[in-house]
Amino acid sequence: MTITPVILCGGSGTRLWPLSRKSYPKQFSPLVGQDSLFQTCAKRLNNDNFTAPVIVTGDPFRFVVLQQLRDAGIEPDTVLIEPVGRDTAPAIIAAALQVAESDPDAMLLIAPSDHLIPDEAAFRASIDAAIPAALAGQLVTFGIKPNHAETGYGYLELEPETQDSTTPVPLRRFIEKPAPAEAAEMILAGNFLWNAGIFLFTAKAIIAAYRTHAKKIYENVKAALDDGLTDLSFLRLASGPWGDTDAISVDYAIMEKAANLCVVPYHGRWSDLGDWAAVWRETQADSVAVAGDATAIDCHDVLLRSEVEGQSLIGIGLEDIVAVAMPDAVLISHKDRAQDVKLAVKTLKDRGSKQAEVFPKDHRPWGWFESLATGDRFQVKRIVVNPGAALSLQSHHHRSEHWIVVQGTASVTVGNKVDLITENQSIYIPLGTRHRLENPGKLPMILIEVQTGAYLDEDDIIRHEDIYARA
Repeated sequence: MTITPVILCGGSGTRLWPLSRKSYPKQFSPLVGQDSLFQTCAKRLNNDNFTAPVIVTGDPFRFVVLQQLRDAGIEPDTVLIEPVGRDTAPAIIAAALQVAESDPDAMLLIAPSDHLIPDEAAFRASIDAAIPAALAGQLVTFGIKPNHAETGYGYLELEPETQDSTTPVPLRRFIEKPAPAEAAEMILAGNFLWNAGIFLFTAKAIIAAYRTHAKKIYENVKAALDDGLTDLSFLRLASGPWGDTDAISVDYAIMEKAANLCVVPYHGRWSDLGDWAAVWRETQADSVAVAGDATAIDCHDVLLRSEVEGQSLIGIGLEDIVAVAMPDAVLISHKDRAQDVKLAVKTLKDRGSKQAEVFPKDHRPWGWFESLATGDRFQVKRIVVNPGAALSLQSHHHRSEHWIVVQGTASVTVGNKVDLITENQSIYIPLGTRHRLENPGKLPMILIEVQTGAYLDEDDIIRHEDIYARA
């Protein structure tokens, strides 16, 4: 029996700031290994046991999703675009209704895109154990056997002495994120599992549950799907009915009310990498975790990450410290305060600092850019354009631009003239002139852009034509 993966990747967590931000959340970053968490999730669910995935994401991430899937060699079935984030309950029923249009009996595996599951064989065994219950109309959730008293997860309470089962067992109740003392007590009791937020059920079973327990959400999301519009390779849910839908998790909306719910205990390794302490646990060797150009000298229980090419991060004599260096922000925290990193984000937002939410690399459908230097009436950017991609035909009211190609070949339109510009060549775009940049080659094209003018922000762009439908 094949299963349709439903991958949820619309979140914008703050506890892994400064690497994870609202404009580029953690699922798109390579926290462990070379692939992003989203790519790792998609690859884990890409074999003969699974159909092409259904992706649910937000508008700002739609092109990042496609690019990362393309880089992973995976073609999605559908990419559903949420007009605004509404938590997991609306996202899941949107995917279920979309799949049910062609197959109401389809088996759906709901998978958050930002989890680390290294033991794929154990994960697959747990899914296989859940299939008979799901085919019988049960809503199956997966609980993780805990190995420490974690306060960042919700918990599932099972009947006593069922936590070691490898087959579905009854659930007593859901428990919200506990205080440290309560978490320690639950670990000692033994019949509590972490709530992984992973589910297996048939499309018709979960649709029936929404009709019974969350009828308004069901009706709004169905209307949003029925009135949705195809945009390139995406399906945009209609903003009107979607905006009227409550923002609520599937646990609150459905699972805590459903009588046909059961749990499969999962005994392999798992982490949602919800904070830097979790990343340390999964990447440390002899109590030290380093990434990028980072070095630990006589350090214990530390995580050091340099996310800046050519910037060295050195720790000497540190203990229980997290240090993460980005081009525009540096975090230094006691490891035991990893859950409080969100306070840094709030402080920056209150000050109006863009570092709170904006990632230094701005990802676009054609590639990405980053600012290298800014000053009075000038800005220098590095721009990377993917093979075969093109920026919009655009103009600016307040700035002119100089482009210098440093890698590859650029096809540049300035006014009515088109030129091929190769490495070490440059071109000038006068203020107000229509222009376009394309990469006709098979490798990424890199150029340096020097902007000069009275106003240099990104909203000074007039798009006249755009292959990505942004004009």
